[in-house]
Amino acid sequence: MKNKKQLVIIDGVRTPFSKMGTSLAAFDAVDLGRSVITNLLTKTGIDPEIIDETIFGCVSQPAEAANIARVIALRAGIPKEKPAMTVHRNCASGLEAMTTASDRMAGGHGEVFIVGGTESMSRIPLYYSYKTAGKFSQLARSKGFANKLSAMASFRPSDFKPVVGLMMGLTDPVAGMNMGQTAELLAREFDISREAQDQFALDSHNKAEAAAEELREEMCPVYTDAGKEGFVLGDNGIRKGQTIEALQKLRPIFEKKTGTVTAGNSSQITDGAVALLVMTDERAQKLGLKPLGRLVDHAYAGCDPERMGLGPAYAIQRMVATSKLKPKDADVTEINEAFASQVLAVEKRLQQMRLSLNPKTLNLLGGSIALGHPVGASGARLVLTALKQLHHNGGKRALISLCIGGGQGGAAWLEKI
Repeated sequence: MKNKKQLVIIDGVRTPFSKMGTSLAAFDAVDLGRSVITNLLTKTGIDPEIIDETIFGCVSQPAEAANIARVIALRAGIPKEKPAMTVHRNCASGLEAMTTASDRMAGGHGEVFIVGGTESMSRIPLYYSYKTAGKFSQLARSKGFANKLSAMASFRPSDFKPVVGLMMGLTDPVAGMNMGQTAELLAREFDISREAQDQFALDSHNKAEAAAEELREEMCPVYTDAGKEGFVLGDNGIRKGQTIEALQKLRPIFEKKTGTVTAGNSSQITDGAVALLVMTDERAQKLGLKPLGRLVDHAYAGCDPERMGLGPAYAIQRMVATSKLKPKDADVTEINEAFASQVLAVEKRLQQMRLSLNPKTLNLLGGSIALGHPVGASGARLVLTALKQLHHNGGKRALISLCIGGGQGGAAWLEKI
């Protein structure tokens, strides 16, 4: 008998994804999140009064918007009586928002949720070092001109060199490696050539360019004072007419002399947000709503932080035991493209596990190498993209998965209704 507390996805919407410092840079993560929720409420016609909770993922949570999900919900018009919470599972935060709602439903703690994720990577701040902060603190506490002058004299030019928050966030504190170095490690261990990585990246751009109109169906416009048009309507990371020759000219950025991972075969640093309306199957039936699909199963798994990119293989393996579904059962497969070498390594690891993917179903509309990777939102984007594809191509099941910084993987099975 079907579980009537099973989560179904009614609809979703996302902003265009824009490269850091470009068309969405004027918007903070609250602005982006508010935009997708207000558009989703308008699109579905749902009364905000029936929403039990808003759950949103965000990785670089801004200091000025603590519990950013609550700030977004209130600014989007969700009643103040309705709670909201922010979740953080690095790159899978948007997926975590949905699976957390599923757990809420299963426990009887709500029936209707808005979930998703938001990230303004353009707004990740620069920091002063702890030592420099101490000098500023001493200056602020100093009284009298002589003491203030003495405190000011303690500063050195190096004190004013900022610590880049983005680089801190992309470096694993346990492994002592940045995410690009973990991708280089996988390339070596799984014998993945530079040529294979560049070809994967080229395919991502070509598929995304060919699918631009289909991808636009996921999006809402974002209105802005910047630019001539006054709005942002499409992803701007897709390189039209990309060539293998152009990709081959790019230099490795993480291991200068012997590396194979470049800016061209890595995901783009991006701004964007995604919102999904989800509820129990029973509530959807009572409201007369036709869902896009349902969440069949999900899993998270840990792995070596130095090989964090393999996380999807272990999360998928864990789901095989609970859902009895194997990767080849998927009509659509979406694996987040953190790095070309990482996805290719996952394919090889799954082969070793005798759980091979069907390459004909993988990332058919391109992925984060072309579209970008606003880290808090990407997990929700995979859900939306996969379900929309099922309705386009007539398929039944979708498998989505992401690697997660810190050595984890997340995965979910979705089914079209």
